Amino acid sequence: MKEDILNINDIKLLVDAFYTKVREDDLLADIFNSRIENRWAEHLEKMYRFWQTVLLDVNTYHGSPFAPHAKMPVNEEHFERWIQLFFATIDENFSGEKASEAKWRAQKMAEMFSYKINYYRSNPDKKPL
Repeated sequence: MKEDILNINDIKLLVDAFYTKVREDDLLADIFNSRIENRWAEHLEKMYRFWQTVLLDVNTYHGSPFAPHAKMPVNEEHFERWIQLFFATIDENFSGEKASEAKWRAQKMAEMFSYKINYYRSNPDKKPL
C-alpha cells in the first residue's frame, strides 16, 4: 500500500524520482540539462524546499518560482509532458490527500507558467516578475 506525502523524506523521494525522469526524457532532458548544467544538486535542494513549503506548510522556500523559467524555450507540449511525468511519479510512489494536492498544484503551476511565458513572449517590453 502506498503512503501519502507526509514528510521531507517523501518530498525528496518525489523530487528525486521526478527529476530522474525529466533528465532522461526525450522532450525535456536537453532543456533542463542545458539550463541547470552541473547545478543539479542545488536545483534539487531548492525543489525540496519548494514542495515542502507548498505541501507540508513548512516555510523553507523563499523566492519567486516563475522568474527562472520565464525565458525557457518551452511550449504547451513541454508542459503537458512535464505534467505526465509528475503525475506518473506521484502515482508510482504515493496515494492520499497530499498526493492529490501535489497533482492539483503542479497542474495549476504548469497552466500559470505556460500562460505567463506566452504573455511575456507576446509583450517583450514587459519584464517577468
